[in-house]
Amino acid sequence: MLENMNVVITGHVDHGKSTVIGRLMADTGSLPDGKLEQVKANCARNSKPFEYAFLLDALKDEQSQGITIDSARVFFKSEKRHYIIIDAPGHIEFLKNMITGAARAEAAFLCIDAEEGVQENSRRHGYMLSMLGIKQMCVLVNKMDLVDYDRKVYKSIVRKYSRFLRNIKMHDVSFIPVSGMEGDNIASLSDNMSWWKGDTVLTLIDKFKKEKAPDDMAFRMPVQDVYKFTAMGDSRRIIAGTISTGTLKDGDELAFYPSGKMSRVSGIENFGGENPDTVSSGMATGFTMTEQIYAKRGNLVARAGEKQPQTGNVMRVNLFWLGREPFVKDKEYILKTGSERVRMRLFDTMKVIDASNLNSDGMKKMVERHDVADCVLTTQRPIAFDIVEDFPQTSRFVIVDGYEIAGGGIIREVIRDNQAEYRDKVMDRNLKWDIGNITRDKRSEAFGHRPSLVLVGGPEDFRKAQYAKSLEQRLFDEGNKVYYLGVRNVLAGLDADMTVKRHHLYPEDREEMIRRLAELANILMDVGIILVATVSELTYDERETFRMSVSPIEVQTIWVGSTDGSDVEADYTIEDAGTAEDHLETVVKLLKDSGVGK
Repeated sequence: MLENMNVVITGHVDHGKSTVIGRLMADTGSLPDGKLEQVKANCARNSKPFEYAFLLDALKDEQSQGITIDSARVFFKSEKRHYIIIDAPGHIEFLKNMITGAARAEAAFLCIDAEEGVQENSRRHGYMLSMLGIKQMCVLVNKMDLVDYDRKVYKSIVRKYSRFLRNIKMHDVSFIPVSGMEGDNIASLSDNMSWWKGDTVLTLIDKFKKEKAPDDMAFRMPVQDVYKFTAMGDSRRIIAGTISTGTLKDGDELAFYPSGKMSRVSGIENFGGENPDTVSSGMATGFTMTEQIYAKRGNLVARAGEKQPQTGNVMRVNLFWLGREPFVKDKEYILKTGSERVRMRLFDTMKVIDASNLNSDGMKKMVERHDVADCVLTTQRPIAFDIVEDFPQTSRFVIVDGYEIAGGGIIREVIRDNQAEYRDKVMDRNLKWDIGNITRDKRSEAFGHRPSLVLVGGPEDFRKAQYAKSLEQRLFDEGNKVYYLGVRNVLAGLDADMTVKRHHLYPEDREEMIRRLAELANILMDVGIILVATVSELTYDERETFRMSVSPIEVQTIWVGSTDGSDVEADYTIEDAGTAEDHLETVVKLLKDSGVGK
């Protein structure tokens, strides 16, 4: 059975990518019967010169503009392999589509027009292929017929582009002089270039080495969705997603990150037929679990005992910026990796590079269009991911600005932040947690709502506690299992061993108080209730402690009182504590819209 390989072909606009593929398909008899004649006849009817690129240009507006807009997949077979050739766009407006195409490839062809020579996009595309981890590349110096098949022109381009490739650590790159229009060195050696004794495109593509099969790697699957069935006594809760790497077997013990909570596969579901015992990379699948832990979209699943993913909210990345507006520190964006979607900010730029000439600026604090950057990102909450050296498939991300994909890149390392030690303790706790017979799911069904944590923060003010109690009463009146917890209650009991001076804890004791309160909140989440807890002078880091402890349950924050000096971005703010009661209905609606309560 022939193996499969994905190969991307890219290059500057009008440098002949589609023509090369069209010619390769035509000269190897890979086109559907009558396709070549059909396209030629269509060109004749429209008084349009025939081009091999038209064989691939399925979209009408592509033919009218003469540029490839979307990544088109072409199926091709040699004596050695089955290929999917991804025709990635070269026009500067469609660079992000090129990233999408290249990200699925194991090897790449890059076209350079012999007459126009190396262009800025030629360098940009080479840089992006390098950044995406594509190590096998062949440069096709195309349109040699336009320079009379001059060997000197070919050699000049090879020298110039090789120098650039060495600077971006791309080594062992092949070059072939070709003419897609005339068919020179595409499927057979050219009589017009008797000086060339090397490979053709057809012989070179078979020399690309097949990457290690994803099936042989550790298991990774981003959770796409969780399906719950209730009809006719069906109580299955199916975790669904597409496997990125590795295989999954019935009975495997799995860990769900970033929480680290564990369960065992009780069955693999196949909606269209018999349920298999094993599924592997690339397959969309679903499975049920023996212990019904709370998992959600965006979680990354790994097999227990294998290399675990990274977790955190601070990471160093390499990214390529495509947005019209610069990537700046004082703005919020959306980061998407796998099935995860989370708010994020640029924390710092280590180095910014102009990908067209490799000039770098270590002092530049924004990333402009077409720049490449080595920078640090922070996400609103901890997420799970891999670094590119371990798992390229789950290290890639894109950044969304508004409604547009504005950048993309790879994660190089996780940076240990001031929450990292507690995050490790929480993951260790979750790995060791002894689950009773009554799961959170069963309690949620019995209570008619999910467990939730509502933090009421703000300056020290008795009205904050009054408001929290009113919120508890309002939720209780609507039939919710809810409990109010004031810090004073905790200090009088659970934290009675701590030092209090003039109503304030010493810093180290406050940190421990927050940790204990967060652990208590996690237990009460297992109980299945809605917890309304007040924390005076709540900080951003303290809220992150709560979020980590109860993850993946969402934490809602209501701020009562002045926000001066606060670093917490609350879900709802009541600046005047004296009017807090007036906001009760609005807050209850906000909580309901967020999934809190009935």
